[in-house]
Amino acid sequence: MDIALCVAGVFILISLAHLYWALGGRAGMIAAVPERPAAAGQEQASPLFKPSRTSTVAVAVVLLAPAFLVLGYAGWISLPLPRPLVQWIVAGAACVMFLRAIGEGHWVGLFKRVRGTRFARLDTWVYSPLCALLGAGMLAVAFS
Repeated sequence: MDIALCVAGVFILISLAHLYWALGGRAGMIAAVPERPAAAGQEQASPLFKPSRTSTVAVAVVLLAPAFLVLGYAGWISLPLPRPLVQWIVAGAACVMFLRAIGEGHWVGLFKRVRGTRFARLDTWVYSPLCALLGAGMLAVAFS
């Protein structure tokens, strides 16, 4: 199967998950937000923030952009942008995905300090590696 289709498909699925949450769905949402470790006397970690419906829809829309750019560069759809520009946008988005995989050092990414929460475990084993794979896939599309 074409790498561009796989990369775009993953972005679309993640976008649809965010749309599901924005429309009130709850399955999986608790594991998608970074958490503060449980304090003394608490049984479980608490979410770092509570995403609003508007911000969740915005994330869903933003996640569609790399899907369409990758599909456009690979020739699956037509985009109203010059091909060389799309190539560099896709490469730049790949860099963003690599930065997300690395993280900001505290809550997310492979080098985060907070490690004992449900989100942190999923981030280490699923989210960050997925971001790195998406970044690699985007670079493969951009420079193939």
